[in-house]
Amino acid sequence: MQPTPRLVLASSSPRRRELLALLGIPCRVIPSGLDERQLPDEGAAGFALRAARDKALAVAGSGTELPVLGSDTVVEVGGVALGKPVDEHDAINMLRRLAGRSHHVHTGVALAVGDRCESLVDTAVVRFLPLDDATIRWYVATGEPMDKAGAYAVQGRGGLLVESIEGSPSTVIGLPIHRLPELFTRCGLDFWELIRQP
Repeated sequence: MQPTPRLVLASSSPRRRELLALLGIPCRVIPSGLDERQLPDEGAAGFALRAARDKALAVAGSGTELPVLGSDTVVEVGGVALGKPVDEHDAINMLRRLAGRSHHVHTGVALAVGDRCESLVDTAVVRFLPLDDATIRWYVATGEPMDKAGAYAVQGRGGLLVESIEGSPSTVIGLPIHRLPELFTRCGLDFWELIRQP
């Protein structure tokens, strides 16, 4: 028997669902279906925050009574925001751009409860090892980069490319779990009570 959902996740990301499962929070997945695009003059962190809010509010507006969690991750390198690669060529170019340097990973997260929505953005700094073209092409050929912001998954084979992380690894994966208690408190909910439920 499946546990009763306590939260709606407004994302189809299996990584976010897995992080919530690790915390013991059963959730119902209702993807927002929004096609988010960065606005002119919108910074990468602001884009991640707005996209997370838009997702949470879109699903909350569909009539669910459960709290709705929305999240969005943007990789920023040299002032340029990188989303998910559109094809293998795009993934190769992204990884070439990231190789041997540091970049920022901004993950926005929003919680909608009724007509109230609170949100925040958390940022981690990731440094890549120097990468030759053979390594980049091998990694892209695995298929792993194709649905990931910045074209890598730190929790998968992409971890082989990463030299260091300043900040929370969960932020890089796509859901800053260490910030969830704060977000729930701002919505008038007790996060710890949620995860203590049997």
